[in-house]
Amino acid sequence: MAQLLSQPMRKESLRRANALVHITVTKRSSGNIFVVSLAVADLVVAIYPYPLVLTSIFRKGWNLGYLHCQISGFLMGISVIGSIFNIAGVAINRYCYICHSLKYDKLYSDKNSLFYVILIWVLTFIAIVPNLFVGSLQYDARIYSCTFSQSVSSTYTIAVVFFHFILPITIVTFCYLRIWILVIQVRRRVKPDNKPKLKPHDFRNFLTMFVVFVLFAVCWAPLNFIGLAVAVNPDTILPRIPEWLFVGSYYMAYFNSCLNAIIYGLLNQNFRREYKRIIISICTAKFFFQESSNDAEKIKSKPSPMLTNNNQVKVDSV
Repeated sequence: MAQLLSQPMRKESLRRANALVHITVTKRSSGNIFVVSLAVADLVVAIYPYPLVLTSIFRKGWNLGYLHCQISGFLMGISVIGSIFNIAGVAINRYCYICHSLKYDKLYSDKNSLFYVILIWVLTFIAIVPNLFVGSLQYDARIYSCTFSQSVSSTYTIAVVFFHFILPITIVTFCYLRIWILVIQVRRRVKPDNKPKLKPHDFRNFLTMFVVFVLFAVCWAPLNFIGLAVAVNPDTILPRIPEWLFVGSYYMAYFNSCLNAIIYGLLNQNFRREYKRIIISICTAKFFFQESSNDAEKIKSKPSPMLTNNNQVKVDSV
């Protein structure tokens, strides 16, 4: 009788375990798609605009023509706006996952998560297209790159700073502030027991993306505030901005694109493990290549047995 009762109980336990695994995998995969999308935004600027900027620096000027200038500026804008929109998407995702975990599965199913990512990139494309009509994508000799010109249209510059920086930053700040409140409550154990608790790996993932957000805000804030000041009163503010401040703010913003990979490696154990595996693979391949080259040189320098035998035959015959 006990065995008959235990079989249904075992099946029910297995069913619950499978459901739990499915929920965990779904949650992680739906969250990871936003991180992958953010990585794509970082790669866009590295594939095309940055090499052209380096070419312009080496040539001390832009010699690639108007079309490449527009494409470079357009892709750079896609990367920047895509990054901040994806950071906002990650923050909203983490906020729903940690603070509203009971509704998370419904909000972030695989289909919904894919739709959200597609929506982010559609909004990114819509946000950058007006630059082509305003004529704000121009070459700036101070930074050797084709980028958004803050002095073309004051109204458009204010709209860009607000919708592409201040509004997303406000949304992200709200989400992470709510998460930090929950983290503090969990640490102090004042959260009711019927609420979902914050797991250690969830906190590490949240901390990683929070640092990514903070670095983005710090790196891009000076340039956006300069643009906002110029847009408010271009005739008075523009001549007073030192060139070193403008150039420094631009390269500080450029530098942000390569920081995310470093942050992932420092704060995420999975990334550290993969980085080590890649480095070991590269070093192993290099060592194997060197050993193969040395063996090949030894074989070439070593006299051939056939040649030695022939020489011996000739000597004997003589």
